[in-house]
Formats: sequence, C-alpha cells, structure tokens
Amino acid sequence: MGDFNAQVEDERIEDIVGPSGIGAVNERGSRLIEWCQINDFTITNTWYQNHPRRQWTWKSPGDRSRTKIDYILIQKRFRNSIKTSKSLPGADCDSHHIW
Repeated sequence: MGDFNAQVEDERIEDIVGPSGIGAVNERGSRLIEWCQINDFTITNTWYQNHPRRQWTWKSPGDRSRTKIDYILIQKRFRNSIKTSKSLPGADCDSHHIW
C-alpha cells in the first residue's frame, strides 16, 4: 500500500490495471506499471467499481480535479482472495492529502 503519486489510467493493462482507474497515465504511473510487470504484482484498487467518493484519493486545491494516486499492490497469485479494495477518507498518519 502506498502513496505513489502515480496515475495508471482507467483502462485495463494486461492483468495489472483494472477498469476502475482514474486519470491518464503519468511518468510515475508508467514506472509503477513496469514495476508490477517485472515483479508479478497487480493493483487491486483499480479492479473494483466503488462509490465515486472511494474512486479518487487526491483532489486539487479548489477542488478543480480529482484523481487516484494511492494504490494497494499484491502479488498476482493472491488476487482471487481479494473481495474489494478501496481508499478511505482521511489518514491515520501524516499526509499531504487535503480532505
């Protein structure tokens, strides 16, 4: 689980990125996807359609745009054990996120 500041888009990429991503792929997103391919991981919170509030994890100042930049990664062999995956509002730790 991590704050990758990556955007991995809203379309499937092999069995790594599911159909519920948000935003266009950025450089960090490309590196995250490449890392997942090399290490046989999948990004779980892109595979489940959740309430719109659970789809994004960052909003710009002034609430002009919202995107998903925090991801939960697991090894692909454990994917069938995941029932749902979503972000939660707020944080239990120091964060740069604005809620």
